[in-house]
Amino acid sequence: MTGIFTYCLRGILLPALLIILLFTDNALSSGEAVEVITHPGTNVNYLSKNLLRSVFSMRLRTWQNGVPIRVFVLPDDAPLHNIFAKKKLNVFPYQLRSAWDRLVYSGTGQAPLVVHSEEEMRTKIATTPGSIGYLSEIKIDGSVQIVHINE
Repeated sequence: MTGIFTYCLRGILLPALLIILLFTDNALSSGEAVEVITHPGTNVNYLSKNLLRSVFSMRLRTWQNGVPIRVFVLPDDAPLHNIFAKKKLNVFPYQLRSAWDRLVYSGTGQAPLVVHSEEEMRTKIATTPGSIGYLSEIKIDGSVQIVHINE
């Protein structure tokens, strides 16, 4: 009896439990709502997905009014950065990093400025004219402006 129980535990139950935990973790982290935010003085309420990609790939450097765009991002390994890249830009974070590295190493551009927390992101966006970034929906307050993304 012990042999059958051990076989079932190792062969069926343990892998099934690991799979359930793996999918549960991904479902929770990918369900987090992320919003694109700008400095309130930017007066940008809507962006197309293509324009958003241009901004975060550092190809678009100024807003329509001529103000320089200052892009802020979380570190590459931050879960919210991963969610933002996949859900809002439809790219993987490593693709963004590759594009930024190409700009820097070729001398044709700069990488975005990295902040180390959502609180720092909110503060930088609120105090830097022309800035853009992203936050968890629950971290947004009146100091920043939400940008709606058109498909």
